[in-house]
Amino acid sequence: MPPTLPDISAIANQFCFTGSLETAAPYGLGHINDTFKLLFRQPDGPEHRYILQRINQFVFKNPEALMENIERVTRHLRKKIRSAGGDPLRETLNLVPARDQRTFYRDAQGEYWRAFLFIEGARTYESAENPEHIYQVARAFGNFQHMLADFPAAQLHETIPSFHDTPRRFLAFQEAVAKDSYGRVAAVRDEIRFLEQRKTDTHVLVDGIARGNLPIRVTHNDTKFNNVMIDDRTGLAVCILDLDTVMPGLALFDFGDAVRSGAALAAEDEPDSTKAGISLKIFDHLVHGYLDAARHFLTPAELDFLAFSARLITLEQAIRFLTDYLNGDIYYKVHRSGHNLDRARTQIAMLRDMEDRFAQMQTLVEKYR
Repeated sequence: MPPTLPDISAIANQFCFTGSLETAAPYGLGHINDTFKLLFRQPDGPEHRYILQRINQFVFKNPEALMENIERVTRHLRKKIRSAGGDPLRETLNLVPARDQRTFYRDAQGEYWRAFLFIEGARTYESAENPEHIYQVARAFGNFQHMLADFPAAQLHETIPSFHDTPRRFLAFQEAVAKDSYGRVAAVRDEIRFLEQRKTDTHVLVDGIARGNLPIRVTHNDTKFNNVMIDDRTGLAVCILDLDTVMPGLALFDFGDAVRSGAALAAEDEPDSTKAGISLKIFDHLVHGYLDAARHFLTPAELDFLAFSARLITLEQAIRFLTDYLNGDIYYKVHRSGHNLDRARTQIAMLRDMEDRFAQMQTLVEKYR
């Protein structure tokens, strides 16, 4: 159940905020955590705004490890931003400590809360308003990887174990099909067959890790367009948000998901899957921006798989959406009957289009590599 305003006030008292709480309201469109924007005011003084979040423990089983990751990564990023002459209060997330100086507060119900400074003068967009936005977002994720290239990835916890282990996701999908707990399999035979025909693809990048051909890096793992704040004045990318899934992984996972979410012709949950596909024009801007920040540290093998990574992550997300549909919609928030099925069908349609236009995608990567 969503917290009430009195609940939020009590939680807010546990953090080192400045001033007195004036307003608190739900904020953002995130699927996972409960997020609130808080306004504090000092007597005859300035306003201060903060973000307060309740961590979803169904998704994130070890919130304390998650917060340890965020604290370590943002501390490293602040050092890099300072050394480059940037503004560490705007260019990365800044945690507000709890009154006991921990990075989180655990309430009497066992719920975990954390708080951040609100970044002023910038905002996120659900979709790009111009090609420069696309370029900036892609470059921001490439630069994020660049700044963390010297951070030992092994020091980070896996906040969601086996998150991009696509073969494991495929096995979970097969188990959901076999159980058919909600009697939904009969209506989605075509979708099941489509995914089963691509089982071999699920192994490609994981096998590359096993053979030592693809390096493990610090990666974001949720590179949606709306996880990058754009400066209101300059139009430049300012800060990357949502660090819950920062953990060891492949740079390819981040790029692939940026394409899956950013170059889509239709919304992720578009009910009419015939509208879905990939925009090669947007893909061009994504490759350009990402490689302008990342080409100098990526290996030749990573560059070789850049276009394929978009196909793989789209396949993986189709598997995840359909699995959740078959399991009774227990992971992703749904707002209508068949919501996860719409999501799965849209991913499948986008993947078909990627496969048909894969040679053109590879040509664009070559253009900028």
